[in-house]
Amino acid sequence: MDDVSMGMDIDAVRTFLAVADEGQIQIAAQELGITQQAASKRIAALERRLGVRLFTRTPRGALLTLDGQTFRPHARALVEAAERALAAVRPGSRPLRVDVLGTNLITNGLLHDFHRARPDVPLDVVALGDGRAALERVRDGGLDAAFWVCRVPDRRLPPGVSATRVVDEPVVLVTGAAHPLADAAEVTPASLAGHRIWMPGLAAGSEWAAYYEELAAAYGLTIDTGGPNLGGGHLLRTVADAPDVATLMGTRTPLVRPAGIELRTVPVVRPTPLYPLALMWRDDNPHPGLAALRERLTADYRPPAQEGHWLPDWA
Repeated sequence: MDDVSMGMDIDAVRTFLAVADEGQIQIAAQELGITQQAASKRIAALERRLGVRLFTRTPRGALLTLDGQTFRPHARALVEAAERALAAVRPGSRPLRVDVLGTNLITNGLLHDFHRARPDVPLDVVALGDGRAALERVRDGGLDAAFWVCRVPDRRLPPGVSATRVVDEPVVLVTGAAHPLADAAEVTPASLAGHRIWMPGLAAGSEWAAYYEELAAAYGLTIDTGGPNLGGGHLLRTVADAPDVATLMGTRTPLVRPAGIELRTVPVVRPTPLYPLALMWRDDNPHPGLAALRERLTADYRPPAQEGHWLPDWA
C-alpha cells in the first residue's frame, strides 16, 4: 500500500462521489449535510493528495476530468470497503467472544443455557484455561468477557475491568465401586482426610490449584496432582478401576463417561465446598450481547447461605 492510499480521507472520497453523481457541489454538500465551502475544500485537498484534477468547473456544474472518470470506480470501491470495515466492528455486528476457561466446566454449560435463551446473540467461544491470560485478553480487548475464579490471591482487577460472581458450583466426590466411600450417602470434607484424591492437571499457580490447596489445608486432605493429564476419560477410568483413588469435581462438570465403567458420586456436606466463578468484562465494551449475557447470568445467580458451605478466604 503506497503513501497516497494510506493518507486517503474517506470523507473527501465520499464528497467526490457525491459531486460526481450530482454534478453540482452545492447539491452534493446538501446531501452530505455540510456547507458548499467545506465540500469544495475536501475536493481540493483530495486533488492535492492525488496530484491530479478531478473536476472541471463550468457554469453548468462540476464535470469529471479523464482522471476523475478513472478514479470514480476505485473511489466507490474505497468507500464500500470502508463501510464494510465499519459494519464489521459496529457493536453487535460481530459474535460475542467469551472465554469459558475449559469446555468441560460449568461455565461452558452456562453459555449453552444463555445460547438457548438468546439464540439471536452470536457467540465465539474460546477456552484459554488460564484466568490470568483471560484477564489480560479482556483488559486488552481480545475478549468481550471471560469466566474466572472471582479473585486470585494477591491480584486485583486493573482499572476499567469489572467482575461479578455468577455461579457457585458444589463439589462432589467421585469414586469407583470398590472404594471404601463408594456406598456412603454423603461425606464431610474432614472424613476425606487420609484418602488419596487424584486431580492431575492442577497447574501450580492456577485458580484451580489455589482453590484446592486452601481446601486441602483447611481439612487435612491429600490431593495428588501428579501423573499425566490425559483428559477426563482417563481420569474417570483410573478412578473406576482403583479401590484407593477418588477425585473431586463440580456437580455440572460435563465429562463424557467412558463406556463400561462404574462410578459413584457422593455429595460432600457439612460444609459443602463451593467453587466460585465470576464473569469479567471491560466497562467500556459496548457490545449489546455482553449486556444481555451479564443480565442473564446475574439474574440467575443466588448467593449461597453462609451456613453449610465452604468458600476460600479470597472468594
